[in-house]
Amino acid sequence: MSDHKIETIRVHRILIPGKAVHSHGIGDVAGIHSVILELVTDTGLVGWGEASPWPAFTGTAEGTVAALHSYIRPLLQGADPVQVEPLMTKAEAVVVGHPEAKAALEMALLDLTGKISGLSVSELVGGRARESMGLSFSVANPDFGKDLEDVATMWDDGVRIFKIKTGFADHAFDLMRLDKLRGIYGAEADLRIDYNQGLPAYDAVRCIQDLEAFRPTFVEQPVKMHEREVLAQITHQIATPIMADESVFGVREAMYGVQIRMADIFSLKVMKAGGIRRALEVGAIARAAGIEVYGGCMFETGLAHAAGAHLMAALPELRLECEFYMSTYYASEDILTEPFPVRKGRVHVPTGPGLGVDVDRDQLAKFAVAEVLG
Repeated sequence: MSDHKIETIRVHRILIPGKAVHSHGIGDVAGIHSVILELVTDTGLVGWGEASPWPAFTGTAEGTVAALHSYIRPLLQGADPVQVEPLMTKAEAVVVGHPEAKAALEMALLDLTGKISGLSVSELVGGRARESMGLSFSVANPDFGKDLEDVATMWDDGVRIFKIKTGFADHAFDLMRLDKLRGIYGAEADLRIDYNQGLPAYDAVRCIQDLEAFRPTFVEQPVKMHEREVLAQITHQIATPIMADESVFGVREAMYGVQIRMADIFSLKVMKAGGIRRALEVGAIARAAGIEVYGGCMFETGLAHAAGAHLMAALPELRLECEFYMSTYYASEDILTEPFPVRKGRVHVPTGPGLGVDVDRDQLAKFAVAEVLG
């Protein structure tokens, strides 16, 4: 128990334009549409959380606002913020689904708990296994010429990992881009492939085998999220490691994925799992089965990236690095008071109590798309 009680709960919905359209196998994205949760205690401490849904993947921002304001908010009034698991259990009971809303709630509670205890979030959930990790950028602009310019800039910044979004145009376009990037940057570039469910099941093996000539580190989610048995068959037929993203949200899908050996890698995301600690549970299942993990993200501000960085810092092993690039290389602006720490191609885990970052209220107001609730 602590001497702090949650007194004020505010829900902000924001939209930050992206620098370019990013295309994926399940649709285009042109900005960051997030819901920011603000918890204020009777002692004046503020905890921040972010929900970053994607309608084609996890849900909508409007639905997230309703889940937080109408259903979860009454649970929090007067509650002790350090009672994280009891509050999360109550949230699970009052609203089904909405993992992003629950991720924002856990994020804000852990931020407050860290500020009360003087510990960082990664220390609260198990300790830091690392202080930084390599950064992956997603090559997803339908204007490949512009992508080449951006990749060149990031190469100068020290970025060496690039994930090529495939399946949103034709197969020849995918082959051309991989050939061009491998030709320019050679073996020094760590190239990965992500279909975002963009391949038809009947043609997936043939298409992936064509791309193997470019020596990708992995191929992510080639088929629809519900086609888990198909994904397992692909994993068993293809030499290149296969990663499950949309097919593994939480522990139940992870358990089934292990049983059928659905993939060689699971993408861990705070938003999919419904929080940092739930994502660590998915990671533990993967580790027990000899499945690798990767630090994925949604379209997020630096606030959610900070939570993702703490998640990755707490993992015992992380060989495939992370992709928390949005606030640095994709968003036109961010909402943090200080830039999210990306230096020389690496994400550095924020230091300080809680999430280790703070939100700029002027930026929140600038990008607000709805009245603040609370």
